[in-house]
Amino acid sequence: MLSEICFEIKNYFCRNPKDKHFGDFKIENGVISPSYDLKNGQYYRIYGSVFNDGVHKFGDTEDVLTDEEFNGSVWLMKVPQDFLNLATEIEDWCKTYSEKVSSPYQSESFGGYSYSKASGSKGNITWQDAFATRLSMYRRIRL
Repeated sequence: MLSEICFEIKNYFCRNPKDKHFGDFKIENGVISPSYDLKNGQYYRIYGSVFNDGVHKFGDTEDVLTDEEFNGSVWLMKVPQDFLNLATEIEDWCKTYSEKVSSPYQSESFGGYSYSKASGSKGNITWQDAFATRLSMYRRIRL
């Protein structure tokens, strides 16, 4: 989900050009090399890979990379804790409301029960609509 959020706001929290590395990379046994001194728990973005594009957390045993060799880039991210907290809230919101958001029905009523969904930019409220104000402080115009 963090990949999707960062893509939406065009911000991978990598402002220093020295933290963006381009070239040939190898992922073997789930470990990327060169790793450019990634710290345990640090987030990084892989771009240009066939199997592993997206945001990953270094040393996370649940975030297993698929072995491959690729020419692309690795961005060392410096993600603020308050943004990570917001990302967790967004994930929780998606788990709670995903079924309602994906429903094609805007309202229903039967036997004294009535339900109406609020609508957003595309008919249903999405996580982008629900968290737009709070995400705006992190949004960038371009990468």
